Amino acid sequence: MATGGHILVADDERNLRKLLRNVLEGSGYTVAEAANGVEALDQVRAGGIDLVILDGEAAPAGGMGVCRALKDEVYRCPPVLVLTARPQDAWLATWSRADAAVPHPIDPVVLGESVNTVTTYGYDPVTYMQETKVTLCKISPA
Repeated sequence: MATGGHILVADDERNLRKLLRNVLEGSGYTVAEAANGVEALDQVRAGGIDLVILDGEAAPAGGMGVCRALKDEVYRCPPVLVLTARPQDAWLATWSRADAAVPHPIDPVVLGESVNTVTTYGYDPVTYMQETKVTLCKISPA
């Protein structure tokens, strides 16, 4: 998905949702919002979401737990990007089975690269799984 995909941003902080909306809509995506994990689960179950962005530190249910629930409960769950409090918290995103993690403070360039990576390269829209892409080539002596 180059542009035009539908992204769900779930965060308990309205200002952060607004910031993410501005960055993502400026890149051609449409954005839906959820103020908590229950709303996020309901919207993903309803379908039509190409990417979910969760705040790992959201209250009352953190994005890490919501991510794990999405991966366990939603058939063909879209990719999930988790926002972490610090770069050192990326291992927690692995536990939650997130497809990517972006640390605070949010850098729009890093966010854009991560969104592009999980929605295109290495992501199979048929199986809804992250895949390793490899190119094989034959090297001949000159």
